[in-house]
Amino acid sequence: MSIDRPLKGIRVLEIASIIVGPLAGQYLGDMGADVIKLEPPEGDRTRVMGPKRSPRMGSFFLTSNRSKRSVVADLKTPEGLEILNALLSQTDVLLHSMRTPAADRLGLNFEKLYKKYPRLIYCHVSGYGDDGLYAGRAAYDDIIQAASGLAQLQTVIAGQPRFIPTIMADKVTGLHAAYAIAMAIIQRAQTGAGQKVDVAMFETMSAFNMVEHQWGHAFHPPIAPMGYEPVSTASRRPYKTKNGFLVLLPYNDSDWFRFFELAGEPDIMKDERFATFQARQNNFRLVWDEIEKQIARKTNEEWLSLLKAEDIPFSVVNSLDDLVNDPHLESVNFWEIRQHPSEGDLRIPRVATQMSGANTRIERLPPQLGEHTREILLECGFESKKIQEWLGQGGPCYAIQN
Repeated sequence: MSIDRPLKGIRVLEIASIIVGPLAGQYLGDMGADVIKLEPPEGDRTRVMGPKRSPRMGSFFLTSNRSKRSVVADLKTPEGLEILNALLSQTDVLLHSMRTPAADRLGLNFEKLYKKYPRLIYCHVSGYGDDGLYAGRAAYDDIIQAASGLAQLQTVIAGQPRFIPTIMADKVTGLHAAYAIAMAIIQRAQTGAGQKVDVAMFETMSAFNMVEHQWGHAFHPPIAPMGYEPVSTASRRPYKTKNGFLVLLPYNDSDWFRFFELAGEPDIMKDERFATFQARQNNFRLVWDEIEKQIARKTNEEWLSLLKAEDIPFSVVNSLDDLVNDPHLESVNFWEIRQHPSEGDLRIPRVATQMSGANTRIERLPPQLGEHTREILLECGFESKKIQEWLGQGGPCYAIQN
């Protein structure tokens, strides 16, 4: 018996570039949605970012645009707008990351579209949302890391604000957008109606950072300062062993007792500052510093053997390169080598979430620019002759030559 994908039968029109919107589209495509990526003639900007084997297929594009089909149309032309409207007539979800004035100029106004397509789910991903004082401001990952307090959190380590060395705001917001769209699809199944989904990077990351750091401000008026100190101290870091670095995190009293036994210092747990969870929370800097002192006495290999035998949570400090050959990832077939029609062998990570009742195997590899233009326009009902005219030199469309 074949197993369907969770979002089979859902068509998503993605008009987005860089990371936030495309990543949301990729997540939806991974789960079976038919994601049509509508690109301008020059393509998504990430197509030229990173190492590449052929033009407009940069690595940055490859890692955030699988599970999609690509259609090219110049929306600055009447023909391009005709194609856009034809696509909208067959769309369940519109996912776009344009600023509102640009979207309005293309006729992509939610109220107007909703009157015409009352089942349409309209998702707008932006920096600051469609309402409020900051609405309409341009924003990218660095801007939101700064605005949301994330950059300031690095001060404890760097001595001044620093960016997290990953595009966290982009990736977290893309995941939230996919989640919100999935919820809107479920609600439409119950009500029959579409809706607008407004996903703002600033609000998303502000809420994300406040999970632990709201602290005393969870109460009104506040009863303590902002900030969860145990994770905001320079003492919280990988520990240096005799020959490398190691992370461990004893969780309960039993873990702590066994760790100090392994270190040859069981009496430390008799110290009231270490004896209970609350005491360790109150003296977290002292606790981290004591771990650092004990860890320095053995090698990585010695500690790994001891900690594994006692089932105390630990990890080596991997580099990104280490992940390619990580034995656990190999054991779950996380990495796949797939043959791409233009790029040769690609290494791609499988969908991280596995579902016992759904097929989550990646079926579509990242598309070449305009790879599916012809087939998608045929699906929209355009005649072959007109499509060929549009694909001609200087026309509003582009398709790869097979």
